[in-house]
Amino acid sequence: MFGFRKAFKVLALGGMLLWSGGAAAQTAPKSDPVGSVATLRGGASVTRNAATSALKVKDAIFKGDVLQTAVNGTLGITFDDGTTFSLQPNSRIVVDDFVYRDHGTNNIAGFDVIRGTIAFVASAVAKTGDMKIVTPAATIGIRGTTGVIEVPTAGATGAAAQSTIKLYPDADGRVGRIELFGRDGRSLGVLTRAVTGFTVRAASGGGFAAVAVLISASESDRDFALVRQAYAAQRIGRQLNLQRRDPQRQNLLQQNRPMPAPPAPRGQRLNLLPSGPSIGPTLLQPQPTLPATLPPNTPTPQQGPDTVPPLGPPNQSPPSQPLPGGVPTPTVPSLPRLPLPR
Repeated sequence: MFGFRKAFKVLALGGMLLWSGGAAAQTAPKSDPVGSVATLRGGASVTRNAATSALKVKDAIFKGDVLQTAVNGTLGITFDDGTTFSLQPNSRIVVDDFVYRDHGTNNIAGFDVIRGTIAFVASAVAKTGDMKIVTPAATIGIRGTTGVIEVPTAGATGAAAQSTIKLYPDADGRVGRIELFGRDGRSLGVLTRAVTGFTVRAASGGGFAAVAVLISASESDRDFALVRQAYAAQRIGRQLNLQRRDPQRQNLLQQNRPMPAPPAPRGQRLNLLPSGPSIGPTLLQPQPTLPATLPPNTPTPQQGPDTVPPLGPPNQSPPSQPLPGGVPTPTVPSLPRLPLPR
């Protein structure tokens, strides 16, 4: 009896351990990557789960990562929706939140710019969901646009302590919208015109105030160069993210094998000839059917209905010797000449 009770307690204790272990595994699932390192020059690092390591191109980015560039480093990171950041030297940013699903309605992106100069290109989340960038002085609501953010290092005073937020046109020339809020949620201003910006500084009565900034030609030239870096990183990052999310495509690219051609529409065949000089239309069109009684000297129609010459009456050979009575004898093509009556 004593042995039975002891065995029962051991089994019960083991079941509790298994249940608690399963529950812990369910409450702490492994997170999935949300982006990739697209470009890198100099040094840059990531702090993840209290461990810091050097970054390299193609590295995956996860929610919660703290990304930092060295004094000689520049870093381009692209997220799964296409949003891209280009970090200049001595910059630091935190990926606070990122949830994106194709055609999703609850997409969210949140980033915290700690310091430095950062150009950004907003993409799908900013256009269909909720994207915010937090700075030490303000919260920025992004509505599908391109911009530059400058945050001073901690401890800066005077003009050096002001954060600057600037709005620039997208690659297609469209201009989005940047909404600026204080850390207390109070609205500070809105940017809707290209090459405009605000500086955010501490207000005399407490809180923060936004003041319109005049952007010089030299400053806008520098900012446009940073924006171009962001767009270059975006083009590379989109491909890296696609490869990561589509293993079959990644394997084909690694093996230098061509991607399979998409299925052709029903009733058509794709032209699979190798690329080179133009050899005709992509879809091979059926050739017109020629009459069986074409004379031998009739030209053959070329490919395409617009180049088919009109089919007229068959060519006739010169008449032979006339019959008695002045009636010429016709010559029938491809048939032997009929004997003349005697």
